[in-house]
Amino acid sequence: MEKVYRKRIADRLLMDKLDAMGAVLIEGPKGCGKTTTAEQQAKSVLYMDDPERSEQYLQMAQTNIRFLLQGTTPRLIDEWQVVPRFWDAIRFEVDHRNEVGQYILTGSAVPPETKDIHHTGTGRYGWLTMRPMSLWETGDSNGGISLSEVFRSPEQIGSSANLTMERLAFLVCRGGWPNSLWAKTEKAALTQAAEYYEAITRSDISRVDDVRRDEERAKRLMRSYARHQGTQASMQTILDDIVVNDTEEMSSATLASYLNALKKIFVIEDMPAWNPNLRSKTAIRTSDTRYFVDSSVACAALGLGPDDLINDLNTFGLFFETMCIRDLRVYADALDGRVYHFRDKNGLECDAVIHLRNGSYGLIEIKLGGDKLIDEGAKNLIALSEKIDTTRMKAPAFMMVLTGVGAYAYRRTDGVYVVPIGCLKD
Repeated sequence: MEKVYRKRIADRLLMDKLDAMGAVLIEGPKGCGKTTTAEQQAKSVLYMDDPERSEQYLQMAQTNIRFLLQGTTPRLIDEWQVVPRFWDAIRFEVDHRNEVGQYILTGSAVPPETKDIHHTGTGRYGWLTMRPMSLWETGDSNGGISLSEVFRSPEQIGSSANLTMERLAFLVCRGGWPNSLWAKTEKAALTQAAEYYEAITRSDISRVDDVRRDEERAKRLMRSYARHQGTQASMQTILDDIVVNDTEEMSSATLASYLNALKKIFVIEDMPAWNPNLRSKTAIRTSDTRYFVDSSVACAALGLGPDDLINDLNTFGLFFETMCIRDLRVYADALDGRVYHFRDKNGLECDAVIHLRNGSYGLIEIKLGGDKLIDEGAKNLIALSEKIDTTRMKAPAFMMVLTGVGAYAYRRTDGVYVVPIGCLKD
């Protein structure tokens, strides 16, 4: 397949935020492209992890931090969390300069709670969360169907897609890591994801807050989390799963510590529950749905490759869902929206609800493919839409079954769109 690289959605989001705010903080997992995105719009840069100058920077940050903030704007402070004092210093500079687009901060970890940060940054800082690249950004989706246009509820849609089952399995395992796109072979691209997983368990999970954590425990936890992708598994369920598969016990406090560390380095990104107005008083499940930030992390944690997914379609379907959630989150950011999950006490659920700030929302079921699964997804979506009290909130802007394999995107006679992931964009 010919490689196509497109401008990232985060590039234009950063431009918009720099036009509105004094400083912009870009957060996200290591290796997702934060620094590259920031460098393209920065006019001067301070790399806090430069091995030749990092010690000098640390000393200067204690004695004359404002000197480090001098430079042509926007000025990029890369890995700013190494010196949390940057936060208040930049807020002070923004206040006194009274201009937008002054600073860009990038970080692959949430800084620990510290006395060096006194202010929230409200009104001075804008936030931008970056994730691994979507299929549209990597060139693996042709972009024939625009999510923003689907929100306008067109009477008909049409596009073709050409992702095979084999290619889709590779994309799920490869993930959206920018470095993997430059790999010379598919094997080398898959190695990128495996090495990312190794780095998490060996060092990153401990370096985030300088708490030493056991590599093997981290691996056991991540394997369990991978097995529960797309579910609302409780902490106790995950803990029990770890105990069943390994003899060494782990306390609930230790489990919470490991999970919090993974969240701080943006490896885990659980999905909150959607709480609509319904016609009946059906109890809605409020637990978060478990997801890694990228499907490749789950595959690497379980040691699975494309062939393994082809031979186990149930697992393939779960990890395909994780990849779709990644893409939907990237596209929703472009539309000023968020992605949620819905499930009630009777088991009626919706894999993804994209809710925009203006109150519009779309309901999405994710299916690997096949007429039977598409029909099941459409029936679920219609059943949920009929429960929504449209006197108290808007009716859904659209209902969509997002598929893995399928030749065409189209609108069914019942109004449900069927869209292959290989032709979707923001």
